Amino acid sequence: MLTFWLLFAAPFLAFVTAFAGAGWLAQPTARWRLLDHPNARSLHQRPIPRTGGWAVLSGLMIGGAGLAAFLPDLRPLLTPLLYGLPPLVLVSWLDDRQGVAAPWRLIVHAGAATSLILAGWTLPFLPAASLPEPLLIWAMKGLMTGLFILWMINLYNFMDGMDGFAGGMAVIGFAMLAWLGQADPGFAAFNLTIAAASAGFLAYNFPPARLFLGDTGSTALGFLAAASSLWGSQTGLFPFWAALWVFSPFIVDATVTLLRRLLRGERVWEAHRSHYYQRLVLLGWGHRRTVLVEYALMLACAGSAGLAVRFSTHDAFLLALGVGGVYGGLMMGVNWLERPRSQ
Repeated sequence: MLTFWLLFAAPFLAFVTAFAGAGWLAQPTARWRLLDHPNARSLHQRPIPRTGGWAVLSGLMIGGAGLAAFLPDLRPLLTPLLYGLPPLVLVSWLDDRQGVAAPWRLIVHAGAATSLILAGWTLPFLPAASLPEPLLIWAMKGLMTGLFILWMINLYNFMDGMDGFAGGMAVIGFAMLAWLGQADPGFAAFNLTIAAASAGFLAYNFPPARLFLGDTGSTALGFLAAASSLWGSQTGLFPFWAALWVFSPFIVDATVTLLRRLLRGERVWEAHRSHYYQRLVLLGWGHRRTVLVEYALMLACAGSAGLAVRFSTHDAFLLALGVGGVYGGLMMGVNWLERPRSQ
């Protein structure tokens, strides 16, 4: 009964806290008034506060504290997050305020990834450490897991470039992870808490946005997405590929865009407007129409991932091929829409 209550109480507290915090941070009189001014690489037209990440984090902190207080078995599982998340939030906040050189940010990101690896949260499809070469195998697992965590942290930051986009992915993505991991009430409650805190922020970020996540919020959500994906798969709640499937609207766009820019010889570390969602906005779709289409894609991916875990391997593979075909068709569609502008 207590666990059932926490499944609703902790997310509710997280939502109320984040909603109230976002409302305060969006006010012109807020003391933490850090504005994101438009530039040639951005999609917004007026200065917007970029402190919304603190609203999400405050909601998560209140809701997470309630979970840890009433679910003692959850505390050891939350400990790796307490090691990795604060330094990540600090360097991202400094980057929002005054800018931090990429190498220093990457060092902190790597430290956050290490906190999860040392806790044993590694990619499950790599071979387990066993003699005669346990150190080499562990190093391989650590390296591959670290790259995955680093990519999730940064791709979430890359994809936070449109009103309502990153917040919507957090609400849908973490809610679906909670559903996939419902066999563990603590895991489910924690992910629902993240989704609820994101929803409280989203109320002020939906187009037209009055508040942005900033690097503080986007990198934290990317880190939490990686952590929950590893946590759930490591404990056997769902296959690792299911988590990738859920977050595939972000993963596919960011990865394909990065590869395209690499092939063109562009400086991939510089800001740009060549993500598929950005291209749709620039085509005249606007933030609201584009984000609603993206929400439909997110819901379709989340729903199909939920179905795929119940299918046989063969049927799940066929469904994955179908989803891949949809992504290919959508990318071709964006290219086709851009064609008249280039002629």
